[in-house]
Amino acid sequence: MLPGRDARAGAPARGEARACGVAMRVVEMLDGPVRGTCASVLLELDGEDGGAAAALARRWSGTLLWVCQSPYRPGHKRKNWFISGAAFAPPVLPDGAGEIRYEAMRASGPGGQHVNKTDSAIRATHLASGLSVKVQSERSQLANKRLATQLLASKLQALAQAQAERGKSERRQLHWQAERGNAARVFSGSGFVESTVNV
Repeated sequence: MLPGRDARAGAPARGEARACGVAMRVVEMLDGPVRGTCASVLLELDGEDGGAAAALARRWSGTLLWVCQSPYRPGHKRKNWFISGAAFAPPVLPDGAGEIRYEAMRASGPGGQHVNKTDSAIRATHLASGLSVKVQSERSQLANKRLATQLLASKLQALAQAQAERGKSERRQLHWQAERGNAARVFSGSGFVESTVNV
């Protein structure tokens, strides 16, 4: 993730990604207060060698300093602009179509003699996530199995949404934790060229 004030940081990052054999894709971009700027960019890095993508993410993590008179704020005296970069692991979401274990059992509760004679209740457990549901509302084991699968899919979807929201909240929190100073990398000029000496 490269939250920042200027989309110019994308050009060196794209060049480095190409050189490392890493594919870079914009997942989310929030526009900045001035046209042509961005407040936050979430990038997905994908390489045949997972280590290259992780190394690239580490190189762009931390505080980045851009030394330049901003073309977006021409009257502003400040020349040091800080960009905060952070690497996030993709959320590990259980596969909705993953392996499900079904267990037949006797239903409980009212229902007369039928409840006590047949194993019509179903407990479905998604093995990857450990989520489990028990359904006994139908008289047929097949109908209960179908309903349990639907309920399990709904629970998995809710879990995925909760994890996505948690990740979004975590990324948003980083905007308020940008560190000024101690830049890991320094770029200068309107072309966003990396400086070899820290300023």
